[in-house]
Amino acid sequence: QVQLVESGGGLVQPGGSLTLSCAASGFTFSGYAMHWSRQAPGRGLEWVAGIDYDGSTTYYDDSVKGRFTISRDNTKRTLYLQMNSLKPEDLALYLCAKDFSKLILVTPPPGYDYWGQGTQVTVSS
Repeated sequence: QVQLVESGGGLVQPGGSLTLSCAASGFTFSGYAMHWSRQAPGRGLEWVAGIDYDGSTTYYDDSVKGRFTISRDNTKRTLYLQMNSLKPEDLALYLCAKDFSKLILVTPPPGYDYWGQGTQVTVSS
């Protein structure tokens, strides 16, 4: 079955950095676009970034553009999110999600095929 397992979250001070990872199994990872989304306390799911199946094209929400970098290693079946210059408003549960297709046609995407349980990111001094 499809499994997406996030890791790398934690507590970081404002201005700090974290790198999140998402280990994928149960499907042909290299054949699908992938996304990172987040859910802050009391808010709905917010799309953060997406990457096409081969890593050739990436997409970002304006709120993280220039600070976050999404990448993937298809040989390791792993998705990454490098987060720099973190702000208190980045505090959220971060989830990786599998797209229905290999290419991202619209952002934010209308839905996800599967998503993981998430990893918590806390930004606080």
